[in-house]
Amino acid sequence: MEVPETFTQLSLNIDPASKAISCDDPNLSSDIEELNKLHRNIVGLDTPNQIPLPPMPVNPKRSVQITKLRESGNAAYKKGTFPEAINLYNLAIRMASDRPTWEASGLVREELSALYGNRAQAFIAQQNWAEGAVDAECSVELKRVGNIKGWWRRGHCLKEMGRLEEAAEWVKTGLEFEKAGPDKQNVGELETLSRDINKALEKS
Repeated sequence: MEVPETFTQLSLNIDPASKAISCDDPNLSSDIEELNKLHRNIVGLDTPNQIPLPPMPVNPKRSVQITKLRESGNAAYKKGTFPEAINLYNLAIRMASDRPTWEASGLVREELSALYGNRAQAFIAQQNWAEGAVDAECSVELKRVGNIKGWWRRGHCLKEMGRLEEAAEWVKTGLEFEKAGPDKQNVGELETLSRDINKALEKS
């Protein structure tokens, strides 16, 4: 029997001044916010008739600012001021995430993968293993091949948390990806971690 189509009327409101959409349904709050953000980006375009540009061009000023924040975070990390480094990485991640949706997604993935990886390392330096594991996983999800440090960082965090079986499986998967990639000659550190985890499993 064919399921009948249903129609659900939503109570949407539009602000006369800003043209922002609002809704009383909390389940739609994130979707509504994304829609309003897209609207603000389009309205703010300095192009004829506010038409988005093709996907390739990117805002060079934003790229420069993201790079500066990342480098400042790296400098803070080297000085041992890890909370400051994390704050700088937070700002850079927010700026990269807020790129207009029509800009090249590959650029965003590269930026965010590196930034999440750097922030993971700062968490690791403070022995915040759970936070480091989450950020390292985000880094790998954005860039699976050519990201040995990302695979290593999450594997190391899982090992430190005592999640040895999960760590072993994670590092094994990382080695499979990286040995098939362009950096296969640089997987030594990941192989060493794999051996350390397997030794710890044997003792447990």
